[in-house]
Amino acid sequence: MEIEQLENPEYYINRELSLLEFNVRVLAQAKDETISLLERLKYLCISCSNLDEFYEVRVASVLQMANIDPSACSIDGLTPHEQLEKIGHKAHELVEEQYRVLNELLIPQLNEENIRFVRRDKWTATQRKWIEKFFNKELLPILTPVGLDSAHPFPRILNKSLNFIISLTGKDAFGRNSGRAILQVPRALPRIIQFPAEEADSGPNDFVFLSSVIHAFVNELFTGMTVKGCHQFRVTRNSDFFVDDDAVDDLMHAVEGELVMRNYGDEVRMEIDENCPEQTVFFLKERFSMNSERIFYAKGPVNLSRLLEIYNMIERPDLKFIPYKSSVPSRLGRKKNIFEAIKKQDFLLHHPYESFLPVVEFIRQAAIDPHVLAIKQTLYRAGVDSPVVAALVKAAKAGKEVTVVIELRARFDEKENIDLAAKLQEAAVHVVYGVVGYKTHAKMCLILKKEGKTLRNYVHIGTGNYHPTTAKVYTDYGLFSCNKELGEDVRRIFVQLTSLGKMAKLHKLLQSPFTLHKGLLEKIGREIENKKNGKVAEILIKVNAVDEEELIKALYRASQVGVKISLIVRGVCCLRPGIVGLSENIEVRSIIGRFLEHTRVFAFANDGTWEVYAASADLMSRNMFRRVEVCFPIENKKSQDRVLRDLTGYLKDNTQAWILQSEGNYVQLKPAEGEEPYLIQQELLKSFQ
Repeated sequence: MEIEQLENPEYYINRELSLLEFNVRVLAQAKDETISLLERLKYLCISCSNLDEFYEVRVASVLQMANIDPSACSIDGLTPHEQLEKIGHKAHELVEEQYRVLNELLIPQLNEENIRFVRRDKWTATQRKWIEKFFNKELLPILTPVGLDSAHPFPRILNKSLNFIISLTGKDAFGRNSGRAILQVPRALPRIIQFPAEEADSGPNDFVFLSSVIHAFVNELFTGMTVKGCHQFRVTRNSDFFVDDDAVDDLMHAVEGELVMRNYGDEVRMEIDENCPEQTVFFLKERFSMNSERIFYAKGPVNLSRLLEIYNMIERPDLKFIPYKSSVPSRLGRKKNIFEAIKKQDFLLHHPYESFLPVVEFIRQAAIDPHVLAIKQTLYRAGVDSPVVAALVKAAKAGKEVTVVIELRARFDEKENIDLAAKLQEAAVHVVYGVVGYKTHAKMCLILKKEGKTLRNYVHIGTGNYHPTTAKVYTDYGLFSCNKELGEDVRRIFVQLTSLGKMAKLHKLLQSPFTLHKGLLEKIGREIENKKNGKVAEILIKVNAVDEEELIKALYRASQVGVKISLIVRGVCCLRPGIVGLSENIEVRSIIGRFLEHTRVFAFANDGTWEVYAASADLMSRNMFRRVEVCFPIENKKSQDRVLRDLTGYLKDNTQAWILQSEGNYVQLKPAEGEEPYLIQQELLKSFQ
C-alpha cells in the first residue's frame, strides 16, 4: 500500500468518540457483579466525572473549532459539526445508561445492604422533622434565591454548580411578580446528607440528597409567594483556558488570571431534571444558547459523581476491595541507606504493587545527608501536603541547593501547583515553571552527592507523578539508578529547563520535543527492516492513548510487512486494527480494573535482543511535540525481563481486557469454556504479597 493511501480517513478512529468508548468501559465496571458493590458505585461516579471533563475540555475544543474553521477535518475525516452530532448521540446513550445503572441496579442492591437513599415521599414523620430542623439551621441562612426581573438579571451560573430554576406565582414584599427565580447552591454544602440514626429514627446508612431537602422546603425561601415548580439544573463550561505564550511576562500571574475565568467559560452542556416543563427548558436553552444535542435530562441528581461522598462515609469493608499492602524491596527499606543500595544496582519499582515509600525515602535521606549538595526535581501533580514536598522543604532549610520545575498548567491542578510554588519559594527553593509553550510532563529527580573526591548523580525517573496518593491507585514504573550516562542526561535536561540553553546530545534518554518522536519512528523502522530480512521482529507498546498520525502510519507499515504488534491502550486509540492489508497484524486491547493503568512502555524485539523503554509520554501529538517528556531505557536484564513478563501478562488477561474492533467499538474478553480466569492486576498483586 502506498504511503499516500495511508491518508485515507477510513483508517482512523475519531479521538473524541474513542474517549467516549473508554467511558463505556468504565461504566461497564459498575455493572459487573463480581466487583464489590461500593466499588461499582465508585466506577459509576468516575464515568460521570470523566464525562464532565470530556465536555469541559474536548467538546469545548470541538465547539471552538466549529466557530473558527467549520470545514476543518479531524484525522478520521469528520468536520467539527459532524463530530458534535456523533458525540451528542453517543453521550446521550451513555448518560441514559448511567441513570439506568443507578436506578435499576445499584440503588436496589444498596437497599438490600441497608444503604438507602430515602426519597421525599418515603420520609417518616421523625425523618421529616429532623430534615426540617436541618434545613432551617444549616441551609436557610445561606441560600440566596434571585428573583428574575429588570433589576435582577439572570445570574452568572458557576461551572458544574447545583442550581434550581423555580416557578412562582404571587407578589413579593415590594409588589414584584417576576414568575421565576434562580437558586445557586453553595459548593460548600454537602450534596448527600446522612440521617443521624439516634435522632431521625433511621438506619445506620440512610441518606438524603441535598436536592430533595431543598425541594421539600423551597417554599420557605419565598414568603407570601407560591412555588409552582422547582427543578434542578447544572451547566458545564469550557474549562480549558488559554495563555498566550508570546505575550506572557509572568506565567504564574497569567495562570491565576485564567483560573478566575474558568468558572465562567462558554457553556458547553446543560443537565436538567427530566420532569422540568418544556417551557422552562426552552427558557434555559435560550438563555445558554444551547442546542438539543448538548441538553441532557437527569433521572436523578444532576451530578452523579457526588455520590462518591458516601464511599468514605460507609464503614462496610465487605462491600469494598480487599485491602492490599504494597511491598518494599528489602534493600530500599526505611532503615537502609538507599544510596548504597542504588550504587550496587539499578532498581525498578512497579507501583502500586510496590510501595511509593522508597521514592519519598530517596528524597528524605537526601535532605538530611550532609554529603548531598543538590536536589533537582520536576513536579506535575504532587499536592502541597505531599511528603515529597516536605522533604524538599527540609533539604532547602538544611542549606542544600534545591531546584524544582513546577508545571503550573497541569489541568485542574493549576491552583494547587500555584500554592505549591509559593510554599517552596518561602523555603528558599529555586522554583521555575518550565518552558513557555511546552508543558513539563517529565517525571525525574536528580540528587548530586559528594562521595570522597567523586561527585555522583543519583536519579529517579518514572512514568507517573510524584504523588503518594495516586501512586496507590495508578500503575507506574519508577527507575532508581546512578548510571553515569543516565545521570548526566538528566542533569542536562534540568540545565535546559532552567537556563533555556540549547540541549547537548543525550547518551541514553529520548526527549520530547526533540528526539522521542524521531527515535520511536526509527525503532519501528528497524523492526520493519528486520522482518523484511527474515529476522525476529515484534513490537509491544503499553500507553494511555494513541493519536499521533505519523506513529500510527509507521505501525501500519510494520503490520503490512508482517510485524506482530500488540498495543495495550487504556483510553483513546485512533488506530484502527484488523483491516486486511493494513493492520491485521495489530491487536489493541484495553485493561480496566481496580487500578488505573498508567505505565507507558515501548518494547522492540530487535532481532531477539529486546530493547525496552519506559516513558512519561503517550503516543500523542501533544506528548511528542508540545511537552517536555523523558523516555528512559530499562537496561538491567532482570528488570527488562520483568517488564516483558508484565506485558505478556497483560496480553494473557481474559477477564478485564477489552479488544478494539476495526469498527471502533470494544468487546470484553471472557474466559473460554474450561479456561481459568486470568486478571493481570490480581496476578501482580499476588506476586508481590
